[in-house]
Amino acid sequence: MELSDLKIFKTVVEEGGITKAADKLLRVQSSVTTRIKQLEQNLGVELFIREGKKLHVSPAGRVLLDYAQRLESLAEEAKSAVHEQSPRGTFRLGSMESTAAVRLPAPLTEYHRRYPKVDLELTTGKSSPLARQVLSGELDAALVAEPIATEPFDYEPVFVEEMVLVTAIDHPPVDANSPIPSTLIAFGHGCSYHRRLEMWWESRGSMPMRTMDLASYHAILGCVAAGMGMALVPKLVLDAFPGREQIRAHKMPVGQDKAETLLIWRKGAGSMKIDALLAVLKGSGASQPAPKRLVVGA
Repeated sequence: MELSDLKIFKTVVEEGGITKAADKLLRVQSSVTTRIKQLEQNLGVELFIREGKKLHVSPAGRVLLDYAQRLESLAEEAKSAVHEQSPRGTFRLGSMESTAAVRLPAPLTEYHRRYPKVDLELTTGKSSPLARQVLSGELDAALVAEPIATEPFDYEPVFVEEMVLVTAIDHPPVDANSPIPSTLIAFGHGCSYHRRLEMWWESRGSMPMRTMDLASYHAILGCVAAGMGMALVPKLVLDAFPGREQIRAHKMPVGQDKAETLLIWRKGAGSMKIDALLAVLKGSGASQPAPKRLVVGA
């Protein structure tokens, strides 16, 4: 099996067929078809399910696609390593929305200044999906909050967020005996802060009557300000909200009032681009312990 075969296979999958893949690769269609058939023969499996002229990736093909993506990334990294001593190429970084909006603008500006040959692609999402994308090879690294899924990663803690419960401004202080809104407002399942708020509710021996899943912090905080429910957010996000004066912040109990943000990457798949990002984050004041294996229960 050659890297060129894997590149052709990966392109066929990404382009959705032989014709578009051949155009992108600047090859004739018959050549692409032949290489795919040879690859299937060498592996002894069908990589595509064929329906007339349509191709659908088979289960075995999906397994190979994961390896093809990782090997292509390693090949690019190897070329970079032997030619230059600084990062270059595409760096696919994932981040929680709150981190991207509040924490990353200055560090990413510095990263671009130091490493202009890196093409950084930023994807935002919830912690659990981002972790899965790192494991699948869709992302090189991601900034997520604990707890995350149980697969193994290498990681470094980079930020510690102060977390606050937020309600409408006229809501009384929240303590162990006070009534609380019956509606939880959050990003939905896969969001670590959502899970933290559910755990806080459970610690009071109750559960929210209703959950409202929204797609942005502005929407979440807007609904909180309108008295529609309670949310858990990083204090920095609350402080940056234009309608801050309409929202009341309540302290979380000690031990639940801090959330650690981690930079994670597949175990053993570190790179100069990741090291460079860690160096920039360290310069911005983030805490940088030695990399460890992470296996955290959701």
